[in-house]
Amino acid sequence: MTISLATGLDFEDMFDLAPVSLWMEDYSGLKQLFDRWRADGVTDLLAYLREDPERVKRCSQSYKVLRVNQYTLELFKAKDQQTLQDRLHEVFRGDMHDSIVAELLALWQGRQGFETRSVNYALDGRRLDVQVRARVLPGYEDSWSRVLVSLEDVTAEVRSTQQLQRSEQYARDLFEHSPVSLWVEDFSEVRRLLDEVRARGITDFRTFLKVHPEFVTRCMQEIRVIDVNRQTLEMFGAGSKSELLQNLSRVFRGEMYDSFAEQLIDLWDGKLVQQREVVNYSLNGEVLHIHLEFSINRLADNWELVLLSLVDITARKKAEAYLEYLGKHDVLTQLRNRAFYMEELNRLSRKGPWPLAVVAIDMNGLKAVNDEHGHAAGDAMLRRLGEVLAKAVDDPACVARIGGDEFMVLLPATDERGALAMQERIVSLLDLNNQFYPGHTIHLAMGHAVGQEGSSMEAVVHRADQAMYTDKLRFYDDKDRNRRAVAV
Repeated sequence: MTISLATGLDFEDMFDLAPVSLWMEDYSGLKQLFDRWRADGVTDLLAYLREDPERVKRCSQSYKVLRVNQYTLELFKAKDQQTLQDRLHEVFRGDMHDSIVAELLALWQGRQGFETRSVNYALDGRRLDVQVRARVLPGYEDSWSRVLVSLEDVTAEVRSTQQLQRSEQYARDLFEHSPVSLWVEDFSEVRRLLDEVRARGITDFRTFLKVHPEFVTRCMQEIRVIDVNRQTLEMFGAGSKSELLQNLSRVFRGEMYDSFAEQLIDLWDGKLVQQREVVNYSLNGEVLHIHLEFSINRLADNWELVLLSLVDITARKKAEAYLEYLGKHDVLTQLRNRAFYMEELNRLSRKGPWPLAVVAIDMNGLKAVNDEHGHAAGDAMLRRLGEVLAKAVDDPACVARIGGDEFMVLLPATDERGALAMQERIVSLLDLNNQFYPGHTIHLAMGHAVGQEGSSMEAVVHRADQAMYTDKLRFYDDKDRNRRAVAV
């Protein structure tokens, strides 16, 4: 059939010159195959095709290509139609068979056309993603012997989409598998609340928070957590995202209030990128020291996209605390050390409160114990004395081991009577300790001195030392007299 147009072009010219790939095909073989399957009792074509993948190939092989246009030859890199037809097995192969199931189902259901995405291959081996549109021509509905098929090359679009999907997946994987805890949050309601306060004419926001502490709590409640990654669940001991998000009140509490107030003040001042150290809690109640970095996406005007990274620095904090402890404590007795004692003595000598009493303590006979029983026995006695002094001396007083068996007690706002009471308390607790540890009895030499405001603390400490040495001489004199009396 020829359709003449005013331009002088007929249907065949239009078919051949069309700027899209056109195929005239004969699907009568497919219809006959379908008719046989229906006669055999097939009702569910999809299930039937899945039973045997070869049935899909039989369907595709039943197509007959009658004619293609020039655009098709150029698209598939064929020099002529005969070449294309001879090498159709190179065009229709591989994953193309997966995509034709949809068109087979459409035809099986009685539709006279279909539209689907498929895969073909050019004769030079290039993979072509194509948008397929097909229609049984009028007059051929009973035989399907004339089907007009158009192919649109959408390879660039598909690859662009795939690239975008890969990029999105890459970003998602970076988020999910990051070695630090990541949170995506929505601060838009916090932004609205701050704008409301600003609209009321408030300029001193820090004072506003002191007057209205409930505003901080309200802002915390208005934060919406959009997503967290796997490291977050592991860090906070949550089995799932829903478990964590349903228990955020157990995570953000206590000291978090003050740090979030400072965060709000920074936001008020326009600091959209922040970092600070905060304290959170895992779901099992464990304290977590966190280094938090906070950044609002500058493209999100309403603060609806905020990224937070949390690094667990608990181990570092414990190490720092231990180092600080070692810097101020004696490892053996757990009392304060000489460095802390000197620092505290200088501080008290400058600021008081006065009077300031000093008690000097020395253990009698430690060298003999070390010589006769070993240093382990001497260390055990020092630890015992440390326990006694720690129980006897309460804040704001402090006790320190300043040498081998030398100890000092600083008693701010304490007079002569208070210093004597402290010595009596130490003796009383030491007697109990000696009863509990009958192996080696601890004997102490003690002396005290009291300084008033303006006194030289160096002189006060010297007087306390002298009093302690006098007490030590008295102990050894008594011991020597007792030994002579026993000998007699």
